[in-house]
Amino acid sequence: MLLYKDILTGDEMFSDAFPVKTVDDIVYEVDCQLITVKPGADVDIGANPSAEEQAEALEEGSSQVNNVIHSFRLESTVFDKNSFRVYLKAYMQAVKAALVKTKPDRVSDFEKGASAYAKKIVANFKNYEFYTGESRNPDGMVALLNYREDGITPYFTFWKDGLEQVKL
Repeated sequence: MLLYKDILTGDEMFSDAFPVKTVDDIVYEVDCQLITVKPGADVDIGANPSAEEQAEALEEGSSQVNNVIHSFRLESTVFDKNSFRVYLKAYMQAVKAALVKTKPDRVSDFEKGASAYAKKIVANFKNYEFYTGESRNPDGMVALLNYREDGITPYFTFWKDGLEQVKL
């Protein structure tokens, strides 16, 4: 199993236990779903329950949570468009500095790809929810939660070069 950690904060962001897809060689898209969590019980990440099972589970004091947020203790945060641009510029500079030290041959591709992808994000800013790692470190990666074209299926976007893979 691979665990993906933020290179700036060390926060665990996700694992390959979730469906992961690389987009434009610059970000990972990680599919997620709502799961039912019962207080004091193990998390069930299996198939979706029937409507009856779901209603019964929620009646027992359970709650529905996003499985990636819950599993990696991601923390919700808020940005307006301008503050996000400021954050993104500083974050990209920090990732670039890390790449210069660890993967200098990747710097050029990162700069081109990140700039183009950042424009897509800013153009669709209102569609995203923002999450930091467990440490809530403002210098670390902000994961972007969005929904597929169906408006129901959630997925996260993570910057590929801002992560390190740790084999477990």
